[in-house]
Amino acid sequence: MNYENYVLDDRFHDHCGVVGVFGHAEAAKLVYLGLYALQHRGQESAGIVSSDGTELHSHRAMGEVEEIFTPDVLDKLPGASAIGHTRYSTAGDKALLNAQPIMIDCNKGKIALGHNGNLTNAAEWRRKLEHRGSIFQTNSDTEVVVHLVAKSQARNLSGALGDALNQVEGAYSLVVLTPDELYAVRDPRGFRPLNLGKLTSPKGEETWIVASETCAFDLLDAKYVREIEPGEMVRISRSGIESIHFAPPKQHQQCIFEHVYFARPDSKIFGRSVNASREMLGRLLAKEYPVDADLVVPVPDSGVPAAVGYAMESGIPFRMGLIRNHYIGRTFIEPSQAIRNFGVKLKLNPIRGLIEGKRVILVDDSIVRGTTSRKIVRMVREAGATEVHVRISCPPTISPCYYGVDTPTREELIASSNTPEEICKFLGADSLGYISLAGLKQAVGDTQGDFCTSCYTGVYPTDLVQLEVREGGSNGQLLKDPGVQDTTPVQTDGPVTVTHEG
Repeated sequence: MNYENYVLDDRFHDHCGVVGVFGHAEAAKLVYLGLYALQHRGQESAGIVSSDGTELHSHRAMGEVEEIFTPDVLDKLPGASAIGHTRYSTAGDKALLNAQPIMIDCNKGKIALGHNGNLTNAAEWRRKLEHRGSIFQTNSDTEVVVHLVAKSQARNLSGALGDALNQVEGAYSLVVLTPDELYAVRDPRGFRPLNLGKLTSPKGEETWIVASETCAFDLLDAKYVREIEPGEMVRISRSGIESIHFAPPKQHQQCIFEHVYFARPDSKIFGRSVNASREMLGRLLAKEYPVDADLVVPVPDSGVPAAVGYAMESGIPFRMGLIRNHYIGRTFIEPSQAIRNFGVKLKLNPIRGLIEGKRVILVDDSIVRGTTSRKIVRMVREAGATEVHVRISCPPTISPCYYGVDTPTREELIASSNTPEEICKFLGADSLGYISLAGLKQAVGDTQGDFCTSCYTGVYPTDLVQLEVREGGSNGQLLKDPGVQDTTPVQTDGPVTVTHEG
């Protein structure tokens, strides 16, 4: 039997990552390295478009960055500017035709565009544009922007981009390349991150770099300059760098899950260290849900910083009691004789000598469907743990994301139709504690309500999503899991404790 990677880790899947470079003789190679640093944001496909000042050169393929961009391929991407994209599909099929950057030649000239996010009114605009004669080459929401740019009456590209983006709704961080300019654009609510950096050569020559996360700058020895602001379009050309605010201000809605799980801990996202946020999540989790135990054990890799914080706050020793296999391919073959919890065991293995006879606090960043968490709890018990206490560094996830994260439907989210007590029993844990929403906001420094928390509240900041949820759209209809009692999900004031059976 073949298993895809997503079967192994019952998690939200990363959205996309974008990189742009302007003013370097090996721009495509720098973009390649930047995409390498952002590989965690998408592993389905990747692409790079470069400019030699006259023509745009493109290469896109399915697979991971390392597999796609061989030295021979990079040699065919000449020029001093380039953009790149690594993709996990949140809208559109998983096929090469939807790989990005998208490249067109239209009445505004030659344009390539890479998009991180999701447009919530893309389907509506696609119907309108097709009715007006537009012919779409992909089924990705990103192509809507390209058609709106082409139809704009603005005389220059910056004006056309502004026209197009003021007609769409949702999340977008964009890199746009023409033969002689690079644009970096972020939506007015700032859902997804986008950062500006600069590389200075020994001769004083400046190269501007744009990337979803600052860890890409670290790899390239570039200096972090600042965030691209929500509602800002940065235009980079031989004349220098220009900032254009193309949309009126809106309440910021930065994705809080970037700090919980998506971003690399060595990145700075929304002006704050991801690692610092995650360690603080662990510290606050220890305060909210303390428990007597012998070890704090993270679910690697994403649970490690929160587990460190939990251990520091509680004084309970931190141990890497679960070891992750980092060399799992895209598919694998299961033996004909079934092995219990085979998929999870292929990815994680407990260290029995550390766990046996111990009361273990298992720290993870989230619970989605709960199926993998249940198998991990069982595996830790089978390794000899006398108690297993699960601590989660985000609140119960009760609603899908419409803003660039691939999430299950509402009925597939275990917390949407089960109380923490029921989830604890399903996991087979001795206790379960989710950090509170107030604790999460405190950990990321959200004092002004600048973060989107829709996946924890079910309240969305865009009208179209509210309408879809209210009318029972694809992610809006609540369906029950068989055999699960109908209850309203609640956030408890203390850890949930159950008696383990079996």
